[in-house]
Amino acid sequence: MLSGIKVVEICGIGPGPFCAMHLADLGADVIAVERPQGQSAPDGQLLNRGKRSIVADLKTPEGRDIVLRLIEGADVLIEGMRPGIMERLGLGPDACMARNPRLVFGRMTGWGQTGPLAQAAGHDNNYISLSGALYYAGRAAEPPSSPFTVIGDVGGGALYLAVGILSGVLNARRTGKGTVVDAAIVDGSAHMLQLILSASRKGFIGGERGGNIHDSSHFYSTYRCADGGYITVGSIEPQFYALLLEHLDLAGDPRYSAQWDRQQWLALHGHLTGIFASKNRAEWCALLESTDVCVAPVLSPEEAARHPHNVARGIFFEGDGQLQASPAPRFHGRTRTPGPIPRRGQHTEEIENALNTPGHDQLWRN
Repeated sequence: MLSGIKVVEICGIGPGPFCAMHLADLGADVIAVERPQGQSAPDGQLLNRGKRSIVADLKTPEGRDIVLRLIEGADVLIEGMRPGIMERLGLGPDACMARNPRLVFGRMTGWGQTGPLAQAAGHDNNYISLSGALYYAGRAAEPPSSPFTVIGDVGGGALYLAVGILSGVLNARRTGKGTVVDAAIVDGSAHMLQLILSASRKGFIGGERGGNIHDSSHFYSTYRCADGGYITVGSIEPQFYALLLEHLDLAGDPRYSAQWDRQQWLALHGHLTGIFASKNRAEWCALLESTDVCVAPVLSPEEAARHPHNVARGIFFEGDGQLQASPAPRFHGRTRTPGPIPRRGQHTEEIENALNTPGHDQLWRN
């Protein structure tokens, strides 16, 4: 779907490479500019799939010249350095857009290009804790915890950068002018709170931790099974809640008659904890998984790759000796086949030769 979009990525770690991989998964031609051996991530990075790899030392005039020549015909540049570093290298937005006024200059940081924390180090959990996105994670009696990198680096970071970049490309095609995209994880993860802020008006969530459906109720929770596995229950709507009680032989139990009586939630959660601990995860799945009770097993990525639903949709595959997730979303019901993972610098000679040809006609693939 993104055939014809040309991307230069200044390789870093985390959300920037994920964004560039996502664009490559969707058909963009991505050239990853990697640091010399020993200065960056190990070879064969999964997030480099579908890209071409060239090695360049940006601390040298030669390395910087390669980047400037690459962006002359590119639509997008992606970088994830601390604010000001690209400028000090002579590769900031002004320098790059002087070479290519239509360039979309995508910047990926945790705190953003401006603000008191702009120069501070940080990681996924720091950004989402400051934005408010971590606050409601987990049950009330436990410290907030979130899936590593998922909410911040990917959700609030890489995917927001991708949306910003594509918006900039559309604008450049309409106006002929490039855009600087300031994608900050603290911004994106805060924006994702809109659904929670909306839910708070309905009484589902809000205020202090505890007393909300996700951290205190018995009908929206995660339960440990007899074999040590876990199952999630999300029977929020009354018809789904009724089915949950029916399948657990609790339909006539008066304790469960008032679903939204928060005073009863703790006791009912304890009761269901004992019930779900009486069977193995597979037994609960056989009983509930194909119903409207709204349940699912908590699977590791390796287990998820073997689940019949995920197998039927081809959500995971083995490629380059590694378990990988297939590109998403799908178009016309089909998922794209991603490109291979390149070795570091695998395409250096090919790309440098193309840069030395008149008009760089052989540089871009589509």
